[in-house]
Amino acid sequence: MDGSGSVERADRHPGDSYEDILNRDSRPVPSYLREGRVPDVGVQPVAASRYFDRAFFEKEARFMWSRIWHMACREEDIPAVGDHHLYEVLGKSLIVVRTSPTEVKALYNSCLHRGRKLVTHNGCKDEFKCPYHGFTWHADGRFKENPIAWDFPQWKDRDMRLPEAKVDRWGGFIFVNFDANAKPLAEFIGPLAADFERFDWESRTRTLWIQKKVRCNWKVLTEAFMESHHSFTTHPQILGSLGDANSQYDLPNDYVSRHFSASGVSSPFLPPASEQEVVDFMLGRRRNPIADADKEHQLSEGDTARRYMADLTRRGLTETLGYDYDDAADAEMLDALLYNLFPNLSFWAGHGTKLTYRWRPNGLDPETSIMDIMMHGRWPKDQPRPKAAAAIELDFDETVSSIGLPGLEGLAAVFDQDFSNLPHVHEGLRATGTGEVHFGRYSEMRIRHLHHMIDRYIAEGEAASTAAGAG
Repeated sequence: MDGSGSVERADRHPGDSYEDILNRDSRPVPSYLREGRVPDVGVQPVAASRYFDRAFFEKEARFMWSRIWHMACREEDIPAVGDHHLYEVLGKSLIVVRTSPTEVKALYNSCLHRGRKLVTHNGCKDEFKCPYHGFTWHADGRFKENPIAWDFPQWKDRDMRLPEAKVDRWGGFIFVNFDANAKPLAEFIGPLAADFERFDWESRTRTLWIQKKVRCNWKVLTEAFMESHHSFTTHPQILGSLGDANSQYDLPNDYVSRHFSASGVSSPFLPPASEQEVVDFMLGRRRNPIADADKEHQLSEGDTARRYMADLTRRGLTETLGYDYDDAADAEMLDALLYNLFPNLSFWAGHGTKLTYRWRPNGLDPETSIMDIMMHGRWPKDQPRPKAAAAIELDFDETVSSIGLPGLEGLAAVFDQDFSNLPHVHEGLRATGTGEVHFGRYSEMRIRHLHHMIDRYIAEGEAASTAAGAG
């Protein structure tokens, strides 16, 4: 232990820990920000073939993707009865439709006659009529009309309503599950939902939505956003205000993992910087409506960059939105507080406008994938709820920077740096001479746990399939 009170551990950066940084903040630190469960997930390598082998990909599809909770859309995407939103993954297609002010259903998007998709885009309808032969269903899935009913005696005494997937909801998000026997979402998302109660996600709206195609396996894409220490090489322009190598990682339960990185401190990889230098760096890289009013931004003696920037952010949010953030922790104002829900979702905690990520295979291709980048924030207190942002689709070779997002140029550059890396990661996994991939014991614990969970789902699915066959 040094004079700062830091505890040196073999698997952690030897300098300040995330908790050391929290202990110097200006407000009481909520208990949820402290390090939680850190199980020993081992140091064994995983097979590189998991990222490109079609047989393994098909096992993931059959035994894992078919049984997990998928975030399909937001409540605000289907505000009125009859509004529907398509959710598609691995060749499956669901119509997520509002059937009453309080009820939502997820109907399989396939005509029960000869399989034609009933709808091909989002919209609002009171019925779904097949464009091929005209077979029609009510918006709640009940069968309505067969134009050639006389020729279908086999349908006469059958309930021909559209099959449904399970639906659950949290935080303004609508989730679906293809497993009819799936346990409630709360049993999976519990720790995340508890920690997010203070942020009122039901009262947020989507301010940005980008869908980006990437030439890599979905796990390669997911893993790029599950640790911070790649910033030293991939994102050197942000190191002046990011605690990357000393980020905190934990696993509250088997389905939720967390990753906290401090802002308002410089990277441990850099030479020590003064608190004033960190403030100058942050204000030079980020525009803040209050920052332009405070001309000098000179720290008082004993003040820290984190305290100063957290207070600046509080004032900015209060003046912009009309809500009081005086009791919010510095970390909730500044830090990257990422919560992952197995296997393919990430929600940023904190106040202000925050990111949400979703990763999916691109159709039935194990070697390409799609990342949804969404931002959600509150709107001014005295104004009506704005309409949610629609998706901006980017193909493989289109950059996030090409969209031209005012005030988000720095963030766009970070995403583009990641997306430029990942196709080469995928190609390198095919080219490896060892056939192995290695992860750090602590800082890449969440990635290793992701693979453990995939293996668990596959093993359980194969065992159930074998038992069913034996029966």
